Amino acid sequence: MHPGGFLEVITGPMFAGKTTELIKRIERQAFAKRRVALFKPAIDTRYSAEEVVAHNGLRYDAFVVPTNGEGVRQIEEITLREGFEVIGVDEVQFFPIEIVDVLNRLADKGVYVIASGLNLDFKGDPFPVTKELLVRADNIIYLTAVCTVCGKPATRSQRLIDGMPAPKNSPVIQVGGRESYEARCREHHIVPGE
Repeated sequence: MHPGGFLEVITGPMFAGKTTELIKRIERQAFAKRRVALFKPAIDTRYSAEEVVAHNGLRYDAFVVPTNGEGVRQIEEITLREGFEVIGVDEVQFFPIEIVDVLNRLADKGVYVIASGLNLDFKGDPFPVTKELLVRADNIIYLTAVCTVCGKPATRSQRLIDGMPAPKNSPVIQVGGRESYEARCREHHIVPGE
């Protein structure tokens, strides 16, 4: 690895394989005998409280940190204290904007940083953290899913409430899986109230 580290961002909608890609990249580094760590937000308890778990069941042990400034500081402190050479952060969009500076700083200190997060919220607006990370990334992996309506490439996450599209005034953050979200293409992404 070059002395300046590396910042890689994996992004796309729900069900595009972002977490699977993140775990694969972390595992590959671990096989190469690099000191690796994975971090996850404490609010994401969908499949496990202490592991990062992809929708397909792939899992990896993780440090669980709160989605606030203290959690962001923990990511930096643990990484530096333990001498991790490679770190992954799953569901990065749930963290406050300060995470952008922390991950950028870790990359500047020689850490290979891989951040995985949603591109857009359910309304189709960019998540500020993901947007800011993308413009600072050394490499971007943009994944698409498959639209559940037509089968075309999907770039958006459709939130559902009782099987119907969630209205625009719904809260932006709602952790969920297949019971609450579908991947949709631009044509079939619906936000009532727009």
